[in-house]
Amino acid sequence: MSAIMMRSTDIGSGGVWPCLSTRDEGTLLRVAVVPNARRTGADGLHDGALRVRLVAPPVEGQANALLVEWLARELGLPRRAVRVARGPASRRKTVEIDAPPADVERWLGSLSTAP
Repeated sequence: MSAIMMRSTDIGSGGVWPCLSTRDEGTLLRVAVVPNARRTGADGLHDGALRVRLVAPPVEGQANALLVEWLARELGLPRRAVRVARGPASRRKTVEIDAPPADVERWLGSLSTAP
């Protein structure tokens, strides 16, 4: 997976990720999806959203399903803990994750070479 350089911004939980916000006990992650890619993986920030490349086409929910599956696997969560909350037909999506923001921040940090 490629290194990700991030800009700092406070999300209220002491974090530094502009693509994250909190919702109740969970986390909202803004993503910019690039379907029909050669590989699936995170590819940095794009306008305040985590850019995620997906090998699936944007047809009949295939890209959304792969996004949810990939995020759940990356975060070590069951698939039911990750949902597309906004933008199912758009390349810009908001994903709701049933995990504390600190856990998602830690995962994002593991993708980055930035402090």
